[in-house]
Amino acid sequence: MPNRKESRGHRCPVAAFQKLISGKYKLRIMWDLKDGPRRYGEIRSGLLRGLAGSAEIAPRVLSRELKALAASGLIERKDFGTVPPKVEYRLTRKGQSFIPVVDAIRGWSAGHLARETEELAA
Repeated sequence: MPNRKESRGHRCPVAAFQKLISGKYKLRIMWDLKDGPRRYGEIRSGLLRGLAGSAEIAPRVLSRELKALAASGLIERKDFGTVPPKVEYRLTRKGQSFIPVVDAIRGWSAGHLARETEELAA
Protein backbone atom coordinates (compact mmCIF):
# COMPACT_ATOMS: atom_id res chain seq x y z
CA MET A 1 0.00 0.00 0.00
CA PRO A 2 1.55 3.36 -1.02
CA ASN A 3 2.45 5.89 1.62
CA ARG A 4 -0.11 8.73 1.75
CA LYS A 5 2.59 11.41 1.35
CA GLU A 6 4.07 9.68 -1.69
CA SER A 7 0.65 9.51 -3.32
CA ARG A 8 0.37 13.31 -3.02
CA GLY A 9 3.52 13.79 -5.10
CA HIS A 10 6.07 13.96 -2.29
CA ARG A 11 9.26 12.09 -2.96
CA CYS A 12 11.46 10.25 -0.57
CA PRO A 13 14.38 12.57 0.30
CA VAL A 14 16.85 9.68 0.13
CA ALA A 15 15.66 8.69 -3.34
CA ALA A 16 15.82 12.32 -4.49
CA PHE A 17 19.37 12.61 -3.12
CA GLN A 18 20.39 9.36 -4.78
CA LYS A 19 19.08 10.56 -8.14
CA LEU A 20 20.90 13.89 -7.73
CA ILE A 21 24.31 12.28 -7.21
CA SER A 22 23.92 9.08 -9.22
CA GLY A 23 26.76 8.50 -11.61
CA LYS A 24 30.29 7.28 -11.28
CA TYR A 25 32.03 10.66 -11.16
CA LYS A 26 29.64 13.29 -9.78
CA LEU A 27 30.84 13.28 -6.18
CA ARG A 28 34.48 13.34 -7.26
CA ILE A 29 33.85 16.22 -9.67
CA MET A 30 32.19 18.20 -6.91
CA TRP A 31 35.04 17.42 -4.51
CA ASP A 32 37.58 18.72 -7.06
CA LEU A 33 35.56 21.92 -7.52
CA LYS A 34 35.48 22.69 -3.78
CA ASP A 35 38.77 24.58 -4.08
CA GLY A 36 37.60 26.81 -6.91
CA PRO A 37 36.80 26.86 -10.63
CA ARG A 38 38.34 24.25 -12.91
CA ARG A 39 38.55 23.85 -16.65
CA TYR A 40 37.43 20.67 -18.38
CA GLY A 41 40.97 19.25 -18.69
CA GLU A 42 41.72 19.94 -15.03
CA ILE A 43 38.56 18.12 -13.98
CA ARG A 44 39.41 15.21 -16.26
CA SER A 45 42.96 14.85 -14.93
CA GLY A 46 41.67 15.18 -11.35
CA LEU A 47 39.37 12.22 -11.89
CA LEU A 48 42.29 10.08 -13.05
CA ARG A 49 44.49 10.99 -10.07
CA GLY A 50 44.77 8.28 -7.46
CA LEU A 51 43.11 5.52 -9.48
CA ALA A 52 45.78 2.96 -10.19
CA GLY A 53 45.00 0.86 -13.23
CA SER A 54 41.87 2.78 -14.15
CA ALA A 55 40.95 3.50 -17.72
CA GLU A 56 40.68 7.12 -18.81
CA ILE A 57 37.26 8.67 -18.55
CA ALA A 58 35.59 8.99 -21.93
CA PRO A 59 34.98 12.64 -22.90
CA ARG A 60 31.32 11.87 -23.57
CA VAL A 61 30.89 10.44 -20.05
CA LEU A 62 32.55 13.44 -18.41
CA SER A 63 30.46 15.85 -20.50
CA ARG A 64 27.29 13.99 -19.50
CA GLU A 65 28.19 14.15 -15.80
CA LEU A 66 29.01 17.87 -16.03
CA LYS A 67 25.75 18.62 -17.84
CA ALA A 68 23.75 16.68 -15.25
CA LEU A 69 25.44 18.51 -12.37
CA ALA A 70 24.73 21.85 -14.07
CA ALA A 71 21.10 20.87 -14.75
CA SER A 72 20.64 20.00 -11.07
CA GLY A 73 22.03 23.39 -10.03
CA LEU A 74 25.08 22.02 -8.23
CA ILE A 75 27.64 23.51 -10.63
CA GLU A 76 27.66 26.26 -13.22
CA ARG A 77 29.38 26.39 -16.57
CA LYS A 78 31.00 29.62 -17.72
CA ASP A 79 31.87 29.88 -21.41
CA PHE A 80 34.31 32.71 -22.10
CA GLY A 81 33.41 32.74 -25.82
CA THR A 82 37.01 32.67 -26.98
CA VAL A 83 38.95 30.75 -29.60
CA PRO A 84 40.30 28.30 -28.60
CA PRO A 85 37.32 27.60 -26.36
CA LYS A 86 37.72 28.35 -22.67
CA VAL A 87 35.09 26.94 -20.31
CA GLU A 88 35.19 26.85 -16.53
CA TYR A 89 33.06 24.95 -14.06
CA ARG A 90 32.43 26.05 -10.50
CA LEU A 91 30.20 25.10 -7.62
CA THR A 92 27.02 27.08 -7.18
CA ARG A 93 25.83 28.12 -3.73
CA LYS A 94 23.75 24.94 -3.69
CA GLY A 95 26.83 22.91 -4.65
CA GLN A 96 28.94 24.57 -1.96
CA SER A 97 26.32 23.66 0.63
CA PHE A 98 26.72 20.04 -0.48
CA ILE A 99 30.49 19.84 0.17
CA PRO A 100 30.12 19.06 3.91
CA VAL A 101 27.99 16.07 2.92
CA VAL A 102 30.69 14.84 0.52
CA ASP A 103 33.31 15.43 3.23
CA ALA A 104 31.27 13.33 5.68
CA ILE A 105 31.04 10.53 3.10
CA ARG A 106 34.79 10.81 2.52
CA GLY A 107 35.53 10.64 6.26
CA TRP A 108 33.24 7.67 6.79
CA SER A 109 34.77 5.84 3.84
CA ALA A 110 38.35 6.54 4.94
CA GLY A 111 37.64 5.19 8.42
CA HIS A 112 35.92 2.06 7.24
CA LEU A 113 38.34 1.33 4.41
CA ALA A 114 41.30 1.69 6.80
CA ARG A 115 39.66 -0.76 9.21
CA GLU A 116 38.96 -3.25 6.42
CA THR A 117 42.56 -3.02 5.20
CA GLU A 118 43.86 -3.64 8.74
CA GLU A 119 41.52 -6.63 9.14
CA LEU A 120 42.70 -8.13 5.85
CA ALA A 121 46.35 -7.68 6.82
CA ALA A 122 45.85 -9.35 10.22
